[in-house]
Amino acid sequence: MIQELERVVLTEDLPGQSLRKGDIGTVVLVHRGGEGFEVEFVTLDGETVAVVTLLASQLRPIGRREIAHVRPIEKQLAS
Repeated sequence: MIQELERVVLTEDLPGQSLRKGDIGTVVLVHRGGEGFEVEFVTLDGETVAVVTLLASQLRPIGRREIAHVRPIEKQLAS
């Protein structure tokens, strides 16, 4: 089961949040025993892009032998 503070991978695009399938976030809260999750997504320099509520089907644990990939975000973050 996915736990709080675990890193997870988004399994679908969330264009309204400037998030794409494959983006990595950190679980900050687990809802109803794992039915849903609050996940924070940040830039590599630590700026929060979004904190979103996701269903278990919208994320997955990071797998073994996976590598991160860098991309620019599509919208300007608040200063």
